[in-house]
Amino acid sequence: MLLGREQEVEICRPPRFLPGERVRATRHIKNDGTYPGREIGENLVRKGDEGYVRDVGTFLQQFFIYAVEWVDRGTVVGMRARELKSLDKAEAPCGAERTADEGIAR
Repeated sequence: MLLGREQEVEICRPPRFLPGERVRATRHIKNDGTYPGREIGENLVRKGDEGYVRDVGTFLQQFFIYAVEWVDRGTVVGMRARELKSLDKAEAPCGAERTADEGIAR
């Protein structure tokens, strides 16, 4: 049974973030019922919060889950790569920017 969209299997590639890497949340994260001791719908992480990747795991043998320690909040929350941005690594340019830069360098 297809659900209308197929999702890419992330674990075929190396993890995007490594333990110790400083990251920023790119969206608000609320408790979906999987975070113990907090009400469902309660904010766990706010967009712009900064933390550190503590560990990298997998979910459903398909996705990486990054255990991020949010020092200011005193919590560790499991996050997906799309919910995080690295503050330690420069963002890789998209293909169009890379092509334009290569043309200038010649």
